[in-house]
Amino acid sequence: TSGVGKSTFARALAERLDVPHIELDELHWGPDWTAAPAPEFRAVVRARLDGPEWVIDGNYQSKLGRMVWEHADTVVWLDPPRWLTMWRLTRRTAGRVFGRQTLWNGNRESLAVFKIWKGEESVLWWSWVTFARNRERYLSAMSDPALDGLAFHRLRTRRDVDAFLKQAG
Repeated sequence: TSGVGKSTFARALAERLDVPHIELDELHWGPDWTAAPAPEFRAVVRARLDGPEWVIDGNYQSKLGRMVWEHADTVVWLDPPRWLTMWRLTRRTAGRVFGRQTLWNGNRESLAVFKIWKGEESVLWWSWVTFARNRERYLSAMSDPALDGLAFHRLRTRRDVDAFLKQAG
């Protein structure tokens, strides 16, 4: 879910493990917030997954399916409470908007992201709507026999995250 801390965590883990960090948002969003078409996005991600070791952050299962999981040995699921996710996302988004932070491929978030009545144009709306669905998907995946080869780690608190990073590498 947007705002749980995936990118921050993935950067820290990749640094600790001394492996490349792959950020799916960077690969997905072109200039002017143009989304990569699914076939092109899959091809770019597949090429990145050919490396021997990496840490990837993001989901995009609607475009990638389980491709990333099929190449992974571990899935780390950051699952803080919804209220905390929304607080962090609001704070992060405000910082990006008012700090005029440039994101991937020259994109910047605008005040429009706060217009939750605009649906998918608002990252706040998106996070709220997808929160429960993502939680269900990950809970289901953890008990899916087809994914028995994956080690799942569900991190719900800052303490969980810190402990995981401490034991990594």
